[in-house]
Amino acid sequence: MQGWDSAVLLVDLNSRPKEDTGSVVSIKSRQCRVCAVLIAAFFTCACFPEATGQSAPDRGGDLIARAAAAQMQNDIPRAIELYSQAVKVNPKWPDGWWFLGSLQYRTGAFIPARDAVSRYIEMTPNAGPAIALRGLCEFETEQYKEALGDIQRGISLGAANQPRNEQILRYHEALLQTRLGNYSSALKTYSFFAKTGVTNPELLVAIGLAGLRMPLLPKNVGAEQQPLVSAAGDAAYRFLAGDETSATTAFQELFRLYPSARNAHFLYGYLLFANDPDAALSEFLQELKISPSNADADLMTAWALLLRNRVREALPYAQQAAAGEPRLASAQLVLGRSLMETGDLNGALEHLQEALQLEPDNLETHLALAKAYSKSGRNEDARRERVLCLQLTKGTATAIESP
Repeated sequence: MQGWDSAVLLVDLNSRPKEDTGSVVSIKSRQCRVCAVLIAAFFTCACFPEATGQSAPDRGGDLIARAAAAQMQNDIPRAIELYSQAVKVNPKWPDGWWFLGSLQYRTGAFIPARDAVSRYIEMTPNAGPAIALRGLCEFETEQYKEALGDIQRGISLGAANQPRNEQILRYHEALLQTRLGNYSSALKTYSFFAKTGVTNPELLVAIGLAGLRMPLLPKNVGAEQQPLVSAAGDAAYRFLAGDETSATTAFQELFRLYPSARNAHFLYGYLLFANDPDAALSEFLQELKISPSNADADLMTAWALLLRNRVREALPYAQQAAAGEPRLASAQLVLGRSLMETGDLNGALEHLQEALQLEPDNLETHLALAKAYSKSGRNEDARRERVLCLQLTKGTATAIESP
């Protein structure tokens, strides 16, 4: 499938934006080769947030009319020039900033587009489509952390309410999660595509990057890495799609072709972990034979052993995981759990409290602390942790899943 060469926002040129949690924005980016059937739709479909209900400013009416005419005639440079003049005349005209920013995005002027859309958001702070569009601008300007925050907020405000928009935004969300090292979150996001049957070569590369824990975008994968990453993505996609038999075959072929590939066995083990921890444990141990310093494999090995009540076997893996990733809350948590189960309550509390500092709303950590405090005779502290656990499960705070 041919990719898109430039980022373009397709808009209804007769519409104006509205602060509306149900609105959508149709977008496409050079990174989005997610679904071949979307290409024609994006070249012909025009969907835009509805009008704000605010009339055009009294001053510069002729200027605005000429800008709208240029826009209707698809004379984008002229429309940008005229809308730029219009918002100088009246900088409090939100629709003008929206038209300007969306047209600049269409031409690939991502920094000016980001700034113009930001002015619009200042006046309509809950406009999900605009927030999502700013996130896409930030993606192009390599402001990855900001881009992820805006895209996720835009989604929460309704920017992904139509299927084609959801695919575009979810894809960028997963790309950004991978680029920022949130590999587990990226795989969960990519499961949306596998479950809906959307696939193409670039998507498989993107999934492979998340699975192999490589903080890259598909465009940055070298030719020598492409076959490995694509094969890993294909195997993971099959598993996420629910075709475990086919996935098993694909993973075995992956291991045959790339016997020393780092994180290949870890990926398969991670996917197996929820339903078959024994098979997952075998994969994690195989990963550690290939890459003994893999802290992620140590971490998951410790968890798998704890689930089997093999706590003394789990402890050294937990210690290695915490030594390798001391700022990872889950590593501190698994070490605290292992120490508690082997009788070292003081050591357990030290690491559990460290885990809590790193992720204050992690339900698993609060549960482990409640148990450790109770075993230590600190009943009041244990009671406090139980109350916090109840609050977390009632949704008054955000619980973070353990691995």
